[in-house]
Amino acid sequence: MKINSTVVLTLILLTLMLGAGSVSAFLGFSMGSSALKGVTSPDGRPASKFASSKTNNFQQGGGGITLFKEEDILKTVKSRMDDKKNDQKTKKSEEDEEITTQKPKTEDKPQEVMEEKLQPGFPVVAESEGVTLSVQSARYSGGDLLLKVKMQNQGADSVRFLYSFLDITDDKGRTLSAITEGLPAELPGKSSIFTGTVSIPTALLDDVGNISLALTDYPAQKLKLQVSDIPVEK
Repeated sequence: MKINSTVVLTLILLTLMLGAGSVSAFLGFSMGSSALKGVTSPDGRPASKFASSKTNNFQQGGGGITLFKEEDILKTVKSRMDDKKNDQKTKKSEEDEEITTQKPKTEDKPQEVMEEKLQPGFPVVAESEGVTLSVQSARYSGGDLLLKVKMQNQGADSVRFLYSFLDITDDKGRTLSAITEGLPAELPGKSSIFTGTVSIPTALLDDVGNISLALTDYPAQKLKLQVSDIPVEK
């Protein structure tokens, strides 16, 4: 009877696999047991230890606990609140004293503004129907002629302006272009003084001694504000 070689090889492989598995299991068990030497299991009743330690600590330090009366607590709270109120009152009185000492200094500033020095030939003023237009000064800055202009309406009715209608001419009759800043689009009745600036490019003012401004209201065009002979010589 012949034995099949395939069956023999299969049996040999199975035998080797079983042997290798048993050897690896034995080695793993021995290594794990040696690694766990000296390790003990935890106490299964932690609550009992915690309760016992708590009672011991309470018994040892129980003598240091002191109870305060409610009346004493209320008295201390009230005294602290009174101290805070007194501190706030003193701070407020000190701030009031500082404000009173600083008031004269702040009141001196408007007087300095009112004492503005005027250039020779200024101001140049025009008035129509209770509306005043005045040129206070003229100076050159950054390639432009800057005219400081003030406007006020002393009439009862408000007046509107469109500054594209502002007509500026030099002493030779030529029309000049300009840019306005800060001038109001509407002057209410009995208004305060409004201040603005009219900027004219310096390149347009060669050989020019004086210029004129003409402005009318919009859309009624009842006002005729004509400011003439404004000196602009460099």
